[in-house]
Amino acid sequence: MNSIPKFASVVHEVADAADANELYQRNGWTDGLPIVAPTEEAVARFLAAAQLDAATVIGVEPVRRRSISAEKIAIAAVMAGCLPEYLPVVVAIVKAMCQPEYALHGSTASTGGSAPFIVVNGPVRLALGMNATHNVLANAARANATIGRSIRLFLLNVLGGIPGQLDRSTLGHPGKFTFCVAEDEEDSPWLPLSVERGVPAGVSAVTSLQVESPMQIMNEWTHDPREICDTYAAAMRSNMLLYSIWEGNYALVIAKQHREIFAAAGWTKQNIREYVFEKARVKRGDWRSVGKAAVAGRKDEGKVYCALRSPDDLLVVAAGGPAGGFGAILPPWYGKKSLAVTMPVGA
Repeated sequence: MNSIPKFASVVHEVADAADANELYQRNGWTDGLPIVAPTEEAVARFLAAAQLDAATVIGVEPVRRRSISAEKIAIAAVMAGCLPEYLPVVVAIVKAMCQPEYALHGSTASTGGSAPFIVVNGPVRLALGMNATHNVLANAARANATIGRSIRLFLLNVLGGIPGQLDRSTLGHPGKFTFCVAEDEEDSPWLPLSVERGVPAGVSAVTSLQVESPMQIMNEWTHDPREICDTYAAAMRSNMLLYSIWEGNYALVIAKQHREIFAAAGWTKQNIREYVFEKARVKRGDWRSVGKAAVAGRKDEGKVYCALRSPDDLLVVAAGGPAGGFGAILPPWYGKKSLAVTMPVGA
């Protein structure tokens, strides 16, 4: 760029990158990890890559009515270690999180300790080199790690999600550092998540959902898709008994070995959703078996609670390495109080 735009953010003069990191650590502006100093030049490069003006309002946090500018999102992306071309994805995530049904304020402030789980679909996954296979829920690609981390730094510095202050998480979980995956569209027999949720095929999109810590499952002893689904449903029932009974968006992350079993049986994502909807249920009296007799009460112990309001509440994501009969369930923060939102990149 020939010139640096006028920014609204305060400029701090430091000697070097090491001093910048110490400044951010002292002021609680980071997640505890080192950051890339968001210089004016760097922020300008990011905004230029996304063709955004610094003052452009990307969204408004619905409860406290805080306007979120492109400048602030770009600063978080620089800090997180993103490359400039990642910024349109980060912007789409923030837009999704600002939708009222997402409950951004409540999920950020809750003692429940949820984290945004982000799924990226479409051509942008390949353009940015995102990971959809080995170690997909952990460290495997710069784009996954830094895009997810930029959201945490945005929540911390723009919305005030400081642990012990606005963020009242009792425990939290590691996904609060970063929790971003690409869907393995090339090695999946199914429609991409974004297409199922209304985005045209071939259009890049993000889906964000507030989730609690993931629960990994394993079933390597069957080729019956129903029995595979029974294992996922059992993990969902466990969450209902041990954490929260409330129905809402759960996500299943299904790795290749299980996907191949489903594909061989001709099962689509919709078949999985319909089967799991019927199986992921508990009775009120079941709480007695997990130390929650006071919740079970003395009446209506036979009342049935469902994990999902309908089959469509279940998000099925194709991701994970090629070997092993593994998958994961990602439980919702607070049932239907916070719902998944899908947003096209560049919308």
